[in-house]
Amino acid sequence: MTRFRSVAIMGTGTMGPGMGAVMARAGYQVALYDTSAEALERAKAGYDLAWGVLDRLETPTVEGGSVRYADSVADALAGAEFVIEAVPENLELKQKVYAEYEQHVGPEVILASNTSGIPATKIAANLQHPERVVVMHWSNPPHLIPMIEVVPGEQTSKATVDDTIAVIEDVGYYPCLLKKEVPGFVENRVLYAIMRECLALVDEGVVDLEELDLNVKWGIGYKLAVIPPMHLLDMAGMDIYTAVASYLNPDLSNASEVSPTIRDLVAKGRLGMKTKGGLFDYTDEEVGALRAQRGASLVKVRKALS
Repeated sequence: MTRFRSVAIMGTGTMGPGMGAVMARAGYQVALYDTSAEALERAKAGYDLAWGVLDRLETPTVEGGSVRYADSVADALAGAEFVIEAVPENLELKQKVYAEYEQHVGPEVILASNTSGIPATKIAANLQHPERVVVMHWSNPPHLIPMIEVVPGEQTSKATVDDTIAVIEDVGYYPCLLKKEVPGFVENRVLYAIMRECLALVDEGVVDLEELDLNVKWGIGYKLAVIPPMHLLDMAGMDIYTAVASYLNPDLSNASEVSPTIRDLVAKGRLGMKTKGGLFDYTDEEVGALRAQRGASLVKVRKALS
């Protein structure tokens, strides 16, 4: 166990309950906070669901862990030794809430952001103690994906980084430390590069949606889960990579605009599963069944890769 015991998760939303379950399972005393009473009620169900998934993963339960639901910033931060912020992706909002957090915690308390791409340097720009701000980017769903990116800002202290990594290792996850800030960090940059090429192939009429997904799932997806990119280069051979990349790289999509397929769908209000229609159509029953099926599959994959 690290030197920390009490953790506040500020913002429940999509990921807060899952993060809370992981932390409580590892023996931390967790306070979950949201500005909305309705969001807190949903968080209770989300927490229980995540806890059940951790049961299926046979994740050890460390004594002393707990969760409580706070309805004010002051209550959530009372006694907090480590803070994880998970509010919406808006820089001005994050700067505002961090300034408020500083009024309730001591200068030694780490303020970690679960942002998907906003640099810690910008979040901490107006704070009295920017050295204790760091990005701690969980993957979604956080109770299933055991890797967390750690991205220091320009003024983030080494102690803050070391303590954040210690917390991640303490819950049984893998920390990925970035050497510098870049938009989207590493995970999203790689993911969006894949998405851009996939959409370009569909837009250009090279392949249908279902065939594209089939190709990626059983082509590179299945393989990369076992042999990650840098090791795949060694396995394939640098000569082979050089030969293929020399003619293929210039032909890959370098579009700076969002795919017209996606722009058209957004304009029509077809946003995906949340609106029961995006690239594909869904019923309420199908949405629930797909989420359950994918969650169960991720459990099996994680067990296989462990």
